[in-house]
Amino acid sequence: MRLLPQGTVPGSLILIVPIVIVTLLAWQTVGAAMQGTVTHYLVMTVAVLAFSIFTGNSGILSFGHAAFMGLAAHITGALTIPAAQKAIFLPDLPLWLAQTEMSFLAAGLIAIVIVTAIAFLIGVPISRLGGPSAAIATLGLLIIIYGVIVGARDFTRGSQALIGVPKEIDIPVALIFAALAIVIARAFRDSLAGLELRAVREDEPAARAIGVNAPGRRLLAWTVSGGVAALAGVLLAHYLGVYSPKEFYFQITFAILVMLIVGGMTSVSGAVVGAIAVTLMIELLRSAEDNLNADVFGEPTVFGLTDIGLSLAILAILFWRREGLFGFWEADELIDRWRRRAASSEGAATQPAQTGTAAKIAPEGSLAVENVVKAFGGLRAVDGASLALRPGEIVGLIGPNGSGKTTLLGTISGALELTEGRIVLDGDDISALPAHKIARRHVGRTFQNIRLFVHLTVMDNVKVALAASGTRLSPGDMAARSLALLGELGIAEYADRRAGTLPYGLQRRLEIARALALEPRYLLLDEPAAGMNETESDELLEILGRLRDSRGLGLLVVDHDLRLIMRLCDRVVVLNKGQVIAEGAPGEVQANPDVIEAYLGKRRAASQAAPAPQGR
Repeated sequence: MRLLPQGTVPGSLILIVPIVIVTLLAWQTVGAAMQGTVTHYLVMTVAVLAFSIFTGNSGILSFGHAAFMGLAAHITGALTIPAAQKAIFLPDLPLWLAQTEMSFLAAGLIAIVIVTAIAFLIGVPISRLGGPSAAIATLGLLIIIYGVIVGARDFTRGSQALIGVPKEIDIPVALIFAALAIVIARAFRDSLAGLELRAVREDEPAARAIGVNAPGRRLLAWTVSGGVAALAGVLLAHYLGVYSPKEFYFQITFAILVMLIVGGMTSVSGAVVGAIAVTLMIELLRSAEDNLNADVFGEPTVFGLTDIGLSLAILAILFWRREGLFGFWEADELIDRWRRRAASSEGAATQPAQTGTAAKIAPEGSLAVENVVKAFGGLRAVDGASLALRPGEIVGLIGPNGSGKTTLLGTISGALELTEGRIVLDGDDISALPAHKIARRHVGRTFQNIRLFVHLTVMDNVKVALAASGTRLSPGDMAARSLALLGELGIAEYADRRAGTLPYGLQRRLEIARALALEPRYLLLDEPAAGMNETESDELLEILGRLRDSRGLGLLVVDHDLRLIMRLCDRVVVLNKGQVIAEGAPGEVQANPDVIEAYLGKRRAASQAAPAPQGR
């Protein structure tokens, strides 16, 4: 059984081996001051990786992880300071704690467990937020916990420095924990949960539509990163020996965020390299801050040069390379990419298309929309609409612009909450289910505007859906299944390309392949032919027909291409102003006067229906 996800070991070793060589060489050759700098870098690497596990995978900027570092530092400090010093500096401690003298490892483990539990509890509400609101919540967390630490004077000495914490951290010890943090960060990134969370980062509605539980994945990342942040706090406490709450406040948060931005916050490699670059920059700026003005101008030292330099570094990296030094890539992925490019010049083999990989599903049950109403304030975008879709049937949903077609698909897929009515899937009312649970019940969808995870590879886009659907496959089987799905849509040869680099028509096919990973019985397609030329539309029509025949899918297709709808669909449902005004065979619907009036307007419809005047 594989203990770590595929790619974690080589990806971690590419980062760990150079760090081990350089830091151990420094341990044996440089002076105490430089050894202290190297040790501090290793500790800060753990800290920046803690931020990266959450921020890099979720896309939500966190200001709060320094608070977990502070909590862990003060817990381990209270447990390890010698009893004689506690009697002097912390005289009001409870008796049991005043007499406790634990080893660094035991106290650190207790601190990490406690802080991880706290992180989980705090993460429950934060994980349900997204974007700026979540970032502001983490900022509030940092301020609140800083206030709690300062206020707990009996345990922390308030705003004064905590004195007497044993200094246990040197280069070898810090190196061991830095390597462990790299492995944890890579393991999470490479795991299926990490892949799902990165999909949420790219496009949350699309991720939910293929079954990803976004709050659950954010909570997992938040909890893991909180535990790693606690480890960083323990290491920093036993490296410094003396520290106050302000050590774990805005200054360290700012420094860590600069490391993430410079290296690239979406990759583990970027976090590690960013920590190196910013640590060297801070050391140089501090040296200049101490010496420049006095040596050159004969003036007192100007403070604040470090903060100015870090701010300029952020501006520079955002201007020249806004995704950071590594962007969305890991070091091993870049190496593999260069190797594939070299191999492609000699002619790479193309994966043959595979079709008919899924067994045809028996046409049982139905997806029924019953008197659905969706109101936005006083506007009823959908007003009492009803329709039914059976496996093996293709139903077209048409109507003029603004008639409520996309809104109706949103209510069926769970992206929008119903105002009235209900959605019934194979006899079960699914109206109250969230989007990811409806997707897991084999209802897939695509979007009017293509919603791919553009910074993930084509294959990873499909893997996310396979993982979210609950499929339990080995890494090799998952890759093979993903290639088979891509083969069904004729895009297997693009498996290793970033999704955002595909041409428009192929992106549409990838979105369908991703939806097929759910093994859907019903597939909702929102304008799949939009933006396509006639040749591409014909190819799409052939693909959709083949999918219906091979899989027994029920397809509900929204499109303005009436030529495609009339050729593809068994039945057509017409919406106008949120209401169903016609339903039937394509030819019947096309000749329906109400449909003609809805599309052309009353006067034009009447003029077309009137007999031509007789000539004289």
